[in-house]
Parts: sequence; structure tokens; C-alpha cells
Amino acid sequence: MKTDRRWPAEWEPARAVLMAWPHRDTDWAYMIDEAQDCIARVAMAISGRAQVVMVAPDIDEPLAFLRGRGADMSRFRLVELPTNDTWARDFGPISTVGADGKVAVCDFQFNGWGLKFASDRDNMVTRGLVGAGLFPDAEYRNELSFTLEGGSIDIDSDGTLLTTAECLLSPNRNGADSREQIEAKLAEALGAGHQIWLGHGYLAGDDTDSHVDTLARFLPGGVIAYTACDRPDDEHYAELKAMEAELREARSAAGEPYRLVPLCIPEAIYDEDGLRLPATYANFLIVNGALLLPTYGCAEHDRRAIEALSQAAPGLEIVPVDCNALIRQHGSLHCATMQLL
Repeated sequence: MKTDRRWPAEWEPARAVLMAWPHRDTDWAYMIDEAQDCIARVAMAISGRAQVVMVAPDIDEPLAFLRGRGADMSRFRLVELPTNDTWARDFGPISTVGADGKVAVCDFQFNGWGLKFASDRDNMVTRGLVGAGLFPDAEYRNELSFTLEGGSIDIDSDGTLLTTAECLLSPNRNGADSREQIEAKLAEALGAGHQIWLGHGYLAGDDTDSHVDTLARFLPGGVIAYTACDRPDDEHYAELKAMEAELREARSAAGEPYRLVPLCIPEAIYDEDGLRLPATYANFLIVNGALLLPTYGCAEHDRRAIEALSQAAPGLEIVPVDCNALIRQHGSLHCATMQLL
């Protein structure tokens, strides 16, 4: 049952953004300098618009790195916590707000994207942040009976939630829970009274079982920006066309169709082993009037994405950030960030 609590849309005001520092005891070890440089650039772009809460097992490392690049450290709060990885979107807290304006910090279970990767330290980050006093005026809500990653859901200002069946119905997340049971949990925890579930859409190299933040995202004014492919010989073409057809049939809580904005994926990008990487422009972050857009050094496609989003969201400043390093570990800009109220 829907409650009076709500998870605000990403374009609503945020107090801070959570990130996690790449360190040598992670899969970033082989390219640690590139990873840290990329995370620092994302963090510094955010810091002009919101405080950055950076967790790290040793805060001296990000402190020195960020200072060395001229960061204004008054815009950062460093918290010493152990982590398995950097994907704060999926293990960080989801902040909700009640009708009385009181913020709650929701701590969902994180199990490494359906038991694919180690997650024991990441799953403790929200509790660690609460213990460190990051949310002195917020209520802690224990939602650990429900496995949910922040990247698997998106929401608008009217409480319409967008997700994918491939992820939320994964048996390695919430066992045999039915779609109806999961819908009820989302409505109760996040105020998602209206939900749109996509049955199509994927990206090669994605480890998340089709997180919606790689595929389709809400923008202000009844807009959905979505990952598209205009090359019939590309492996993604049929699935993304099928997803596009689903989005055309989708309706808002008021029964209105959405204005759809395609974000065409760039030409294929591969890792050193010849595996395709999940480069997507839908993995943007909106924070306090800015849209931080991941780019991939593909001049024509980067330009088209910037133009499309500039027209679709004229009230937002589009800030491109090169995220070639992040996709080497199969994530991008939105995956590495989580807004905090």
C-alpha cells in the first residue's frame, strides 16, 4: 500500500551526493590511477552544486588526491568506511521524505547484483554513514528484508516509478517474490503509487540484469530519455527497439503519454579482452540544476547526446564528464553516485 512517504525525483533539491573512492583492494587495482582521476573529476563537478560525501577505507588517499587537483575541500566530507567497490548508487541509502518534511534514510539489502560479486562491506555503508552522524535529523529505516539497488529504479515527481522486470524479478534478489509483492513493497517504502515495468532492453557488458538507469530515465515535464540504437546491424538494435515500443505505450499516473527522447549509443567500445562495454548516455546524474552527462570520447555521439538533453531539459545545465574509465568496470556516472536529502 502506498504511504505518505516519497522518494523525490532526482531533479528535486539534494543536500549532498554520496560517492565511494576506488582503492587497490577492489577490481580497480589494475587501473587505479585512471579510476581515481575519473571519480575525482565527477566529484569535483558535483561539488560546485552539492556537498560530496566520499567514503574510503583510508580517507588520507582521496584527501591528498583531491587537494592535489585543486578541489575545494570545504565542499567534501570524507568518511572512513571499508568498501568492496565504487558503485554507490546501488549500495547507498535511498532518502525519502514524509508529508511532514521529515527525511528517512532507507537501508535496503545489497547482495552484489544478485550474488555475482562480493558485497559484505558495501552492504554496511549505509549503517556506517548513520553511525558517523551523516543524518542527525533523519529517521533510519531498516529495509534489509528487501534487496533493492538504486540503479534498478527511477522515479518522477508524481511518484511514478520506472524499472525492469529482468532485474527486479531476478530470483537471486528477492527469491520467489511475485511482481505484485514487489510492487507493493516499492509503493510502501518509496511512495511509488504508479509503476512502469519494462520487459525489454539490455546492454552488452552490463552486470546488473538491465538496471533501468542504463536504459530509460525520467526528466522534468513528462519526458523519458532512453537508450536507443540506430544501427540495424548492432546486437542491441532489436531489444532497444522493443523497449522503445514499450515506452510509447507507457502512461503517466494521470494517463498521459510521455515525450520520448532517444539517446543513441556510441559505436562499440571494447575492453582489453575484446568484450563490449556498456556505454550509455542514460546514466546521467541530475543534481541541483545540472545534468552531469557521461561521455565516451565518441565525438559525434557525445555531441548528439548533449544536444538531445539540452533540448529535452532546457532548465538544466548539461555538464559533460568523460567516463571512459568507469565503463571499464561496466558502470558509469550515475552508478557511481547517490543523491542524499
